[in-house]
Amino acid sequence: MIAKLPSLLLTQIKRWHQEPLIPGALLLLAAGSLAFIDLAESVWEEEQHSYDQKILLAMREPGDPADPIGPKWLEEMGRDVTALGGFALLTGLTVASVGLMLLLGRARLALLTAVAITSGMMLSSGLKNLFDRPRPDLVPHGVWVSSASFPSGHAMMSALVYLTLGVLLARTQSSVRVRLYIITLSVVITLGVGISRVYLGVHWPTDVLAGWIVGGLWALTFGLLALLLKPKSKESENLE
Repeated sequence: MIAKLPSLLLTQIKRWHQEPLIPGALLLLAAGSLAFIDLAESVWEEEQHSYDQKILLAMREPGDPADPIGPKWLEEMGRDVTALGGFALLTGLTVASVGLMLLLGRARLALLTAVAITSGMMLSSGLKNLFDRPRPDLVPHGVWVSSASFPSGHAMMSALVYLTLGVLLARTQSSVRVRLYIITLSVVITLGVGISRVYLGVHWPTDVLAGWIVGGLWALTFGLLALLLKPKSKESENLE
């Protein structure tokens, strides 16, 4: 078996080179990582604080920071949208999706999805504890919050869960239009959750931007792993 390792490794490398998405994915990972590092440094040194304040106050009625712009129903809608990135809903959606994968005989994919989302939650908590950035204090909070501000856990986990599940679902469809619709819907939900966090005054805009970047990178990382580790044929996949 040991003697065959070089040959097996060479075969796998050749297979990876045949995947057209891998180079682009690696480039996105590198660019996204650099973007997050740059953003994190600016937040650590409070270089973007004035921009954060301006954007946050732009979402409030002039002269009354306690009142978000727009009618009352828009504020209620903001709370509904922000709930789409809540821990309970995302956990339930993850458990249901992993259970469905297991029922369909996709054990490897189910395990990878569970590990991706669980580790993402741990990463979000770790980053919050590391930066320990205070929540915005310019405006009243529209919903209850208890953890640190950077990065936004709602934005990060929404990006991770909805983009991951959206791509997995899109891959089951043969129609390009249906695939684009599913992925676009996943992106819209992710953006909506993040914007709602700023609108409700519980996050600085840079918190949300960082959450989107890290969540997207985490989803891309595990998507790349799924691509690299996929079985050579349907027959081998059914043996999992």
